[in-house]
Amino acid sequence: MTRSEQLFQEAVTWIPGGVNSPVRAFGSVGMSPRFIASAKGAYLTDADGNQYLDYIGSWGPMILGHANPLVLEKVEEACKKGLSFGAATESEVDMARLICKMVPSVEMVRMVNSGTEAVMSAIRAARGYTGRNKIVKFEGCYHGHSDAMLVKAGSGVMTAGVPDSAGVPRGCTEDTILAVYNDISGVEQLFDACGQEIAAVIVEPVGANMGVVPPQDGFLQKLRELCTKYESVLIFDEVITGFRLAKGGAQEYFGIQADLVTYGKIIGGGMPVGAYGGKRKIMEVVAPVGSVYQAGTLSGNPVAMAAGLAQLTYLEEHPEVYTRLKMLGERLYGGMKSICKELQLPYQVYAVGSLGCLFFTKEPVRNYTDARRCDTEAFRRYFGHMLERGIYLAPSQFEAMFLSAAHTEEDISRTLEAMHDSFCDR
Repeated sequence: MTRSEQLFQEAVTWIPGGVNSPVRAFGSVGMSPRFIASAKGAYLTDADGNQYLDYIGSWGPMILGHANPLVLEKVEEACKKGLSFGAATESEVDMARLICKMVPSVEMVRMVNSGTEAVMSAIRAARGYTGRNKIVKFEGCYHGHSDAMLVKAGSGVMTAGVPDSAGVPRGCTEDTILAVYNDISGVEQLFDACGQEIAAVIVEPVGANMGVVPPQDGFLQKLRELCTKYESVLIFDEVITGFRLAKGGAQEYFGIQADLVTYGKIIGGGMPVGAYGGKRKIMEVVAPVGSVYQAGTLSGNPVAMAAGLAQLTYLEEHPEVYTRLKMLGERLYGGMKSICKELQLPYQVYAVGSLGCLFFTKEPVRNYTDARRCDTEAFRRYFGHMLERGIYLAPSQFEAMFLSAAHTEEDISRTLEAMHDSFCDR
């Protein structure tokens, strides 16, 4: 028995399912999870000493690679001054100023502790600002585990085959209106029916929790137009795309300005953190300025701020990182498409910049329903083949692959070779 298997056996005694987040579970691929001991650059090392080329990157934030020396240096400096104060610090101001500089549509920002908290707070702010209650969300888009958002969510909820969650009272979701991603006519019908009651539309600008589903041409622009027409708040959930697709995130990448935006762990260099921000007139409804209450004892933690400032400052000063990620993405995902064509595999590859996904289905994937048609058994076999060859992918058909600046062209070649072999060995 491996050390990872031993740890998992012990973990299931003390932790539900043996993991502290369902996306870490390997149940859908018929394995026990690998317990990671360390990481450096683009590689992970597990408790048994096995090394893996990593395409999860802590689910996105490790855009500069694991254990980046610049980030670690700033974290070590901050730790020596104290881990938490529960009081205002200069680094919070520096972080807020930097985010507003990098994302022109963000005029004010509030730090929180996770992406879930950021979404929950942004929705409350939108409702407080508009005086309305209804929220439009899209099937397959995951916005954290707050009650109102666990309605046909993506990510781990899709993998578990549970579109909703037990423990969520019906009343918590009665003002959540479901729409189909990339179906703008359906959204128009919703606004026609109850536009004056809609406080906000929240959307992942790239559907990255049901695999990777790019927005079709005009989809995001039309959402912007509808929200402007009906004076509803457009919220971009950029927990995944923020500062990854471009310095200004998906808003810069697609040329669309949201009213509010949410961020996650990428702004903390991988440490637990989140933020929401946007137009000043909306953000000023938040306490202590306004009447929308939101608080967090550890919000703006100085160590997390130090890590995030180091990472975001580097990205802001080195835009060539995005050029490199784009090149690596074209090589990796383009290579995956070529393999599917060469071997006549009826699968789909979708990518946006450094995000990508191989869908085990012969049909185009435009939304949650399309993604659900994937052959998860075929994915399970593929995952096992790749893991045996030292390629660490998300243990779910419905998660994204993440590239980092630490990946090399040799890493990409190795990955494509492993993928080719995994299909030829069947």
